[in-house]
Amino acid sequence: MENVLAILLAGGAGERLYPLTRYTAKPAVPFGGIYRIIDFTLSNCINSDVRRVFILTQYKSLELNRHIRHGWNILGAQMGEYIEVIPPMKRVGEDWYQGTADAIFQNSQSVATEAPEHVLILSADHIYKMNYHHMVEWHRARHADITIATIQLPPAEASRFGVTEIAPDYRITGFEEKPRHGHPARSPFNPGMISASMGIYIFETGVLLNELRRDSENPASTHDFGKDVLPACLARRKVVAYDFLDMNAKAARYWRDIGTLDAYYEANMDLVAISPEFNLYDERWPVRTRMIQQAPAKFVFAQEGSRMGVALDSIVAHGCIVSGGRVIHSVLSPGVRVNSYCEVEHSILMPNVSIGRYSRVRRAILDVGVALPEFTTVGHDPEADLARGYLVTESGITVVPAPEEAAVFATS
Repeated sequence: MENVLAILLAGGAGERLYPLTRYTAKPAVPFGGIYRIIDFTLSNCINSDVRRVFILTQYKSLELNRHIRHGWNILGAQMGEYIEVIPPMKRVGEDWYQGTADAIFQNSQSVATEAPEHVLILSADHIYKMNYHHMVEWHRARHADITIATIQLPPAEASRFGVTEIAPDYRITGFEEKPRHGHPARSPFNPGMISASMGIYIFETGVLLNELRRDSENPASTHDFGKDVLPACLARRKVVAYDFLDMNAKAARYWRDIGTLDAYYEANMDLVAISPEFNLYDERWPVRTRMIQQAPAKFVFAQEGSRMGVALDSIVAHGCIVSGGRVIHSVLSPGVRVNSYCEVEHSILMPNVSIGRYSRVRRAILDVGVALPEFTTVGHDPEADLARGYLVTESGITVVPAPEEAAVFATS
């Protein structure tokens, strides 16, 4: 789209995804076998014909930088197209980025130099399919200063989200952050639902730069879009809501904020359902990534009895070898090795994980480079897992952290 600049906010520490973010930024965490989390937002940009993209990084960004450099060098610089990674450079002071709004404020000069008509602000850690062109058209048709993408959700889920109050003309008149009681405002798009903010915004460029400057001068601000900038704009700017139009081609609208380990696990499990909630196989809306050069997946020992290399209802990436083990309803990332007599169920194995013979893994996330010795049991006894130094989430998912030598992925 002409005159649209997308800015992906990719600098957060992702503390609630720890230990998966121990060595890398949250947007670079592997997801769905062959992807990184950021790939879904970037694919939305390319599929929407948004071809000027800034990615603002900060926290442990080496692996993210490499992924973008090697996997997303696909646009034509001579045509004015780019995906540009911008690290913090302390352009306006001595502080690192203090919040989502401050991250863009510190890059105001770069935004102004590009002179876009609209700025599209996106989070780099959500899983969804969206045509941003539709949102830009909605924004322009309503002569809005700011447009916020919203998604319809049941009122029972209101306590997990920021709920918008929307007038009949779609103008946003208020926010209610994670309401825990009462009756949250209903959506004008569907009176039986609420409209929750998706963290996707379109700004008129002049409005954005002025509001960021105003926010920077407020000593009480946390410099966050959702908490500070947008609520302050409601009284003096025309802020409208855009109802999320899902390109996922499923009955239910799919958008996942995978900010916690449990949410990350569930989103991966969505992919291996018999009828996946999130469709990776729709060629009309492809999800792109950096493809690692590895051999095809291999399954060894097709014999009767307990020693059979097999994977059922699972995603198995290239470079994997399932050698006499059994994998059920799991996600295997590149380079995984499952050895003889193993059982892996309802689990996520990150790149280059190795499962020793006779081991059993259930409802677990094994981080990059984990090597389980023979006869190891994970996910069957939470107390035993905790005693080994593993993490167990609220929903009972066991997370085995990466060894120190996995600080740089072998897939790099």
